[in-house]
Amino acid sequence: MDKRTFLKHLGTGALSLTASSWLLSSCQNNSQESGNSTQPILTEKEKFWIWARPQADWTNDDWKAKLSQAREAGINALLLEVYNGNSTFYQGGQLPMQEDLVSRIAPMCHELGMEFHAWMWTMPLTNADMVEKHPDWYAVNGLGEPAHTDPAYVPYYKFMCPCHPEVQDYVAGNVASLARIPEVHGVHLDYVRLPDVILAKGLQPKYDIVQDKEYPQYDYSYSTYCREQFKEQTGIDPLTDLEDPAANEEWRQFRYDAVSNMVNNRLIPEARQQGKMITAAVFPNWESVRQAWHTWDLDAFLPMLYHNFYERDLDFIQEHTRKALERMDTPKPIYSGLFIPEIEPEQLDAAIREGLDGGASGSSFFALGAMQDAHWKALKKVTS
Repeated sequence: MDKRTFLKHLGTGALSLTASSWLLSSCQNNSQESGNSTQPILTEKEKFWIWARPQADWTNDDWKAKLSQAREAGINALLLEVYNGNSTFYQGGQLPMQEDLVSRIAPMCHELGMEFHAWMWTMPLTNADMVEKHPDWYAVNGLGEPAHTDPAYVPYYKFMCPCHPEVQDYVAGNVASLARIPEVHGVHLDYVRLPDVILAKGLQPKYDIVQDKEYPQYDYSYSTYCREQFKEQTGIDPLTDLEDPAANEEWRQFRYDAVSNMVNNRLIPEARQQGKMITAAVFPNWESVRQAWHTWDLDAFLPMLYHNFYERDLDFIQEHTRKALERMDTPKPIYSGLFIPEIEPEQLDAAIREGLDGGASGSSFFALGAMQDAHWKALKKVTS
């Protein structure tokens, strides 16, 4: 699989993407505070999630058939991509609506006894009108190139800057608009990070990229907002005062904190105010995307443990599930994310069990459209 396909999958459900078992005491307590709560349906220890992207050629009957097959195989929760940085698939958002998929698909999930979670891109914003209107919202790399004019790797890598107060307001508004929808059980954050300063090892050779260290063209964000805030804290301008910014631990931590503070202080409160769960798709190599997700107070995490991207075997899943739980000050449910296009049906049982043996509360699968009949059959053997 080539890098463009990888990045496309991950943004639309993988380079960023994830979920939770409702061991839900905290979520239930928050839900009781709001009249707009949609209580999680299931409370069993092991829970299985699946990501799904909009499918223009799927009819209602197609969706019903796919979701029924998923539920029969043991899937408890659907994560549907409803915001992609260019348009929305629900009413009441901040970008033009392409189609109201939430009103179509959420009732199907409810009828089947499945949770419905709204999956949103967090930091990329590719809508042309918004790019034109807000060029100062975007992250800037170590060469001084803004992401909306010189995106790293692929054209849609137009990441906003987490230090910009208007960006924080905008992203919080996206979470709020989804959390207010009564049919939604939870909001699922994807791409809640900065661009990859170092790509996964398995992707670099495919594009003749050698990233043996952090290079400035992939290193974000050196926006005016980040630089000024860092200088106010330390007296240092990271772009002009540091000979090797990549080696400066304070500057590295500042970027971690910029993302984490937005998640903890702006995004989580918007979901909890409506009594909704909030989860995220996250990276195992968190340092490479400035994503210190072990410090986030989410309800659960769906790390994308796509072993083949890191040139590893299935034991990668168990290893990084354990590492994730060990990093957390307050352990939260982990649902090991599996990339179905690279897992044969006969491997699925082993992949799931690697996560469970590492302490996961279940698994999450990317994605609904990739599951073959043989995958469903294999999954049903695990869940039944």
